[in-house]
Amino acid sequence: MLGSASAGNVAWIVFGFIGQIMFTMRFITQWLASEKAKRTVVPLSFWIYSILGSVVLSIYAIYRRDPVFILGQLPSVFIYLRNISLERKNNLKTAAGEYKSMDS
Repeated sequence: MLGSASAGNVAWIVFGFIGQIMFTMRFITQWLASEKAKRTVVPLSFWIYSILGSVVLSIYAIYRRDPVFILGQLPSVFIYLRNISLERKNNLKTAAGEYKSMDS
C-alpha cells in the first residue's frame, strides 16, 4: 500500500491517521471520565477531541476529494461547537444560581 507512495502521499496518510487518533481519543477520555465518576460523563475534552479529529479528518477528506467522507465529518464540527456552547451556557446558569443562593 505505501511501498510506491510518494513522500507527500505518505505525509497525508500520516495526517489522516493523526486525525483518526484524535477522534478516537474522545471515546477514551469519555470512558475514563465515566469510570472515575461511576456514571456516564461527557467531559469537555470529549468535545475538544471531537472537533480536532473532525477538522483534521475533514481536511484529509477534502484533500482526497471524498464527498462521502467530507459529508460525514465536516458538519459534525458545528454540532460539537454547539454542544460546547450549550454546556458553557448551562455552567454559567448553574454558577449564577449558586452565587445567588450564597447571597441569600
